[in-house]
Amino acid sequence: MNRPTDGGGESGGVGSGGPGRGQSPRAQKTPLRAEGTPPPGPDAPVLAVVSDLFFVARIRETGRLVGVTVEFAKTPEQVETSLGRFPRLVVLDLTAGYDYERLFAVLDGARLPVLGFTTHALARQTQPWHSRCDRVVTKETLTQELPRLLKEGVTA
Repeated sequence: MNRPTDGGGESGGVGSGGPGRGQSPRAQKTPLRAEGTPPPGPDAPVLAVVSDLFFVARIRETGRLVGVTVEFAKTPEQVETSLGRFPRLVVLDLTAGYDYERLFAVLDGARLPVLGFTTHALARQTQPWHSRCDRVVTKETLTQELPRLLKEGVTA
């Protein structure tokens, strides 16, 4: 079971109940990209599916400071378009009220690593989506680890 943490637990991540070190069952079962798709390079963008303007600004500015291109999307159609540019990581707000079933259907087809974020207060409500992410963190942990996560991905 993936539970968001505030960074004080093991490896600052999620997945203590799942197999492997801090990885969800999804991360154990699927490769990180669809077969025949070129691996994302170090210059590949990060795709952020975020609508909260505070986090949009924070993610955009942090990306700029660490030299990582960040693209933003809010709909499954925008996500599909962004997937054509082969992002290396998807950062997904699990508290935004998106059509998560559709979003995950699109993302699962691409087999990209997904970093979900939530709050402690909404962790139970967002729980159905945690297993569809490679890692789930709280907004507080996201804020603290964002530079490293944007550069290194979900294993950071």
